[in-house]
Amino acid sequence: MLIDRVLFQELGGFDERLFCYCEDVDLGYRMRLAGFASGVVPDAVVRHVGSASTGGPRSDFAVFHGSRNRIWVFIKNTPPLLFWLTLPLHVLTTAVLFARHAMRGELAAPLRGLRAALADLPMILAARRETQARRKATSWEIAAAMTWNPLDLLLRRVVIRRRVRHLAPDMVSRR
Repeated sequence: MLIDRVLFQELGGFDERLFCYCEDVDLGYRMRLAGFASGVVPDAVVRHVGSASTGGPRSDFAVFHGSRNRIWVFIKNTPPLLFWLTLPLHVLTTAVLFARHAMRGELAAPLRGLRAALADLPMILAARRETQARRKATSWEIAAAMTWNPLDLLLRRVVIRRRVRHLAPDMVSRR
C-alpha cells in the first residue's frame, strides 16, 4: 500500500493495539471511512518473503494475532447498518477459518485469539466509538465498494467495484 504521509498521520497511522496482522486492513478501512477511495493496480508485482520473524503464516503467533485482529478490525470499523447486515457473514467466515484450523489440529491459537478479542471488547468498542465519530463516508458508500460474495473473502480474491472516485484536492497536488 502506498499512502501519502500526511493522510497516514491524519488517520492516526497504524493502530498499535493490533501490533501486527490486519493493521494494513484497518488503515485501509479507516481511509475509506474518511471518504478516500483506494485503488488496486493489478499489474503491480510485489515479492514478499514474509512470516520468517513470526514463525511462518500458520505459526501460533501469526494465527493468534490474525484471529484476534480480524475480529477487532470488523468491530472497530464497520458502520452500524453494515455491521448488523454483515455480522452473520463475518461469523460464518470466522467459523470456516476455525474449522480449517481444527482439521489441521491447530485450534488452540485461534481460540486464544477469539478469547483475547472478547476479553478486550470494552477497549475495541471505545475505539469503535472514536472511529465511527470521525466517519465521513455513508454506509451505502462503504457497501458499494464491498464484495458480497463469501468466496471472494475465503479465496482472498481482489474485487474492484469502482475506480478511485476522488482524492482530496490537496492530495492530488502532492505526488
